This record gives sequence, C-alpha cells and structure tokens, in this order.
Amino acid sequence: MSGSGDRPGRRRPEGVAAAYADESWTTRAHTVVRWATSPMDSVQRELPERGSVLEIGCGHGMFSLTAALGSAGRRVLGADIDGAKLVEARRAAAAAGLGTERLEFLEVEPDWRPPTEQLYDAVVILDVLYLLGVSGAVDLTRAAARVVRPGGRLLVKEMDTELRWKARFCAAQEFAATKLTHVTAGSTVELVPLDMLRSAMQDEGLRVDVRRLDRHRPWPHALLVGTR
Repeated sequence: MSGSGDRPGRRRPEGVAAAYADESWTTRAHTVVRWATSPMDSVQRELPERGSVLEIGCGHGMFSLTAALGSAGRRVLGADIDGAKLVEARRAAAAAGLGTERLEFLEVEPDWRPPTEQLYDAVVILDVLYLLGVSGAVDLTRAAARVVRPGGRLLVKEMDTELRWKARFCAAQEFAATKLTHVTAGSTVELVPLDMLRSAMQDEGLRVDVRRLDRHRPWPHALLVGTR
C-alpha cells in the first residue's frame, strides 16, 4: 500500500459551495461536513481530464459536481437510489451553470448495476460499499469494473479495516448517520476489507494500486485505483 496522501484543503471549491447556497440548512450542513471529512479533492485529482465519468451512489451530487467543475472536458453521470437527494443535486448543477451535457443525474433501483453496453473513462464509488454488506459490495465492485473502458480506471474510496482504532471510529460515525440521523440511506454498516475489493477488481482485469488518504484525519480513508 502506498503512503498516506497529502494534507487536503478543508474548504470546498467556491463553485461547489455556492451551488448549494439555496438548499435547506440540513443539506448545506451535510455537504460542508461531507467535504470536511472525506478526501474528495484527492479522489477528484485521480480522474482523467477528459472523458466520461460515472459516480455510483452520488447522493447530493457534490463529488459529481466537483468532478464536472474540475475539468470542462469531463462528462459526468451521477447515479443514486435517493430521488430526493437527486432533486437537490440537479438544482445544484443548474446553480453552478452546468447543463446536462456536462453533468447529469440518474435515479436507480437498489439492485441497479451499470449496463455493460456503456463504458466509461472513469467510474467512482465513494463511501458507498459499507452500506451493502460484503457480498453486495464485492458484486457492485465487479459490476463497476466491467464498465471501465480500456485505458480507463475505477476509483473505489473506502475505509481501511486494518487501521483498527480509526475503523472503529468510522463505524460508529456511520452507524449514527444511517441509524440515528438517517442522513445516509442504508440497512447495514459493515466495513469491507480492502483485499476483498482489490481481488474483485483484479478478477475483472484491472491493475490495482491502494493508496492511503488518512494523513491528518481520524478516518482510515483508502483509495483503490484500478486501471484497465
């Protein structure tokens, strides 16, 4: 596993922050906290400057919005099961001046998998797999790998279960988000060992590098970068 990532900026890019300015205070607060606690900028820097990007489990659309604003050469599709969050995501995209040719959102069913007829230059799964259980997480990872075009990459940001005290802290926080505040939709909280995700990606023909992004953070962030 490669070394920890550099110290990230905690402020959201100006265009991203402004895009949610007219949303409810709960959404604004959630996006602020989400940016502060997740290394989205580090993940965004791993995307190609041009081409098609699919984010699976985009929620309010903040990462998809960041990716679209990060390069005019990207065409981004965010998919999620939560229609109410996608309404806010579309409003945020419009507020940021992004038309559907640059950023689009798709509501999907819980068992949705990206169809293999459409390939992408990059696919992103950002803090989603822990909600699916181990078998569901591995299955979705395999499905995501299958829609990566030659030369493209799959970016999976999850938590490193080997960093035990950080993993326990993270699990407690996500339990609160899913079971107590219901900010995050999900029936389970189960951190998935990175080796299982890496093996699933390799089985689908990707070369995988695992990068730690937990420096200066209490959360055991890790990024799996799979390249075809």
